[in-house]
Amino acid sequence: MARAMEEVAERLGLRQEEWEPYGWDAVKVRWRALEEAGVLGPPTVASPALRGQLVLVTAVNPTPLGEGKTTTSIGLADALRLIGRRAAVALREPSLGPSLGQKGGGTGGGRAQLVPADRINLHFTGDIHAVTSANNLLAAVVDNHLHHGNALRLDPRQILVRRAIDMDDRALRRVVVGLGGRTGGVPREEEFVITAASEVMAILALASDLEDLEARLGRIVVGFTPDAGPVRAADLGADGPMAALLSDALRPNLVRTLEGTPAFVHAGPFANIAHGTSSILATRFALAHSEVVVTEAGFGADLGAEKFVDLVAPVGGFAPNAVVLVATVRALMHHGGADAARGERDAAALERGLDHLDAHLALLERAGLRVVVAVNRFPDDSEGELARVAAHCRDRAVRCAVSDAYQRGGEGARELAERVDEVLAEAARDHRPPRPFYAPGTPTSEALERVARGVYGAAGVVYERAAEASLRRYARWGYDRLPVCVAKTQYSLTDDPAVRGVPDRPWSLHVREARLSAGAGFIVALTGEILTMPGLPRDPQALHIRVQPSGEVVGIR
Repeated sequence: MARAMEEVAERLGLRQEEWEPYGWDAVKVRWRALEEAGVLGPPTVASPALRGQLVLVTAVNPTPLGEGKTTTSIGLADALRLIGRRAAVALREPSLGPSLGQKGGGTGGGRAQLVPADRINLHFTGDIHAVTSANNLLAAVVDNHLHHGNALRLDPRQILVRRAIDMDDRALRRVVVGLGGRTGGVPREEEFVITAASEVMAILALASDLEDLEARLGRIVVGFTPDAGPVRAADLGADGPMAALLSDALRPNLVRTLEGTPAFVHAGPFANIAHGTSSILATRFALAHSEVVVTEAGFGADLGAEKFVDLVAPVGGFAPNAVVLVATVRALMHHGGADAARGERDAAALERGLDHLDAHLALLERAGLRVVVAVNRFPDDSEGELARVAAHCRDRAVRCAVSDAYQRGGEGARELAERVDEVLAEAARDHRPPRPFYAPGTPTSEALERVARGVYGAAGVVYERAAEASLRRYARWGYDRLPVCVAKTQYSLTDDPAVRGVPDRPWSLHVREARLSAGAGFIVALTGEILTMPGLPRDPQALHIRVQPSGEVVGIR
């Protein structure tokens, strides 16, 4: 196993002194390697070192069963190596909450998965625990400041920082802290978020080096004074110790696929709440050492791809040369009205669901992105159903390939790799940067309007009173031109998960809350009934996990 990781590092051209083992089957990239690769610092410094081409994998809106986007990403990277490209894949770290809850693991499946899957899905290298600790240190410092006299005049009713835990636990959505008398602190209402939805996780994924990490942590607005003046983490002296807790976590992790393709697995912001991509450092480092890097943006193109273009690419100094849009027959039938959860097959529903595919293609085309549709094959898909999707793509002059990476690994995604390689060749001859959905410096409310109309197809935006009040307060202190990060259901183009396909009547995006993430550099707009702390389902995945006498963990789906 140790030799396998040495071979993976060698494929990237890494010397042994540029990485350090983390067990037998994972390594951490050393700071020396990041410095020598030229990937640290702002985009103007890092961009010349990024020699590889970038493939972004996104999808149509999924069913609750999941459509295999990670499996497709891994299979595509394996297949690109089969056709002679020096490829790597850069993915997010799975959160314990979904891994032990409803979704299950996040390491792919079948013949297209990462190893060691059990470690990656559980504690891995401890990065997510470091994020939890740094986040909760800040929360503890805030409450300690309140207890010891509150010299900065923080208003206990206007504390923005929230405690975090990497677990689905609905009982922690609203709690009261500070009970226990004079020594128990200042009583106040509080809430937990899942670690992957925290601002600290977003900062880890966007930081370009240690200096940038500490600066971003220092800019976190923890709360306001009674006259609405912001108090930042740096005002409390929390930025330095938080950065220390995160210093190892900022270094990218390297593992491999079953077929030996280098795989960077680093950071894990949720896409339906945060920006939903691997870290910019992992992606930059992969681009500096590979011909082609496959990365993934969470959930549908309405969430992941939009945020990649508007939030991630400008910070990272890179842009997609090609986009793979994952669709499944099951998802298209679901969006055409069939009951996917019960395995209903309906040719008419598939026909109606093609409009949903077109909506995602249209928003990617508006961003100037070159697209390949990947139809992720499931065992009950018929040849006729697969052919119908392919014919629809041909009619639209969009490249399409069926991927069977789950059953056959890289070989099953060979056709997809060939279509992607064609697009990459076009991109090399005619490079064109993506068109953001709104320009940098656009007022936040206008940016949200453009995303709502141009990406989701909404008629406009409706703000609840609390969201309007927050935006006015942020504007008074110069936070009115930050990009917007929309927290929205992944199951629909709208903010209502029950609405499938393309809405047939006008609708408005309802924003109930606006949360300032000044360190991450955006404002989070919470829409509909989206939650920042999930709950466990009736039958959690955790209840099916066991440890064998050999120490092997089984039951992670």
